[in-house]
Amino acid sequence: TPYAPSSPYAASKASADHLVRAWHRTYGLPTLISNCSNNYGPYPYPEKLIPLIILNILKKQPLPIYGDGLQIRDWLHVEDHARALHCILEQGRIGQSYNIGASTEKTNLDLVHFICQLLDEMHPWQTSQGHQSYQQLIHFISDRPGHDLRYAIDATKLKTELGWEPQIDFATGLRKTIQWYIHHPDWWQPLVRQAAHND
Repeated sequence: TPYAPSSPYAASKASADHLVRAWHRTYGLPTLISNCSNNYGPYPYPEKLIPLIILNILKKQPLPIYGDGLQIRDWLHVEDHARALHCILEQGRIGQSYNIGASTEKTNLDLVHFICQLLDEMHPWQTSQGHQSYQQLIHFISDRPGHDLRYAIDATKLKTELGWEPQIDFATGLRKTIQWYIHHPDWWQPLVRQAAHND
């Protein structure tokens, strides 16, 4: 699919790929390019969607969803991404580009509902009125400018040429990610405080 970025942020990433390809074609620089779908797992910064939703649930704060929440993203566990990068570095053909994706497309709204369901089970919210679902914290906000409706990755080339396959299914990976955030407040709390201070 031709590059067609719709925001300055996306355009900056597309221009980097064009620059790398130009250096390879013009000067023979040995290059490899990878493009991946959205990553999840331990350590993403708290402003990213999955950690933002997990941490807001743990703090019982509103769960912001842009627009109608029907934007679609493919989710790739960071460990599968790391394995793919190692595979490309060792076996990839110089000058080629490889897409890395897990074919796990979810709307943002479905993703947030799923996180709520897992945390309802793993970290129940008990009040004087009894058990509450975190889904009641969902809050729709104005969509952001240039927000793409769908990001999709076709990883067929990586799978057929280099034999890579994702090993972590989404439900298992998301559950482990939630557990990581529950057990590592010492990592994310200083980042949340710093972000609040900067605001």
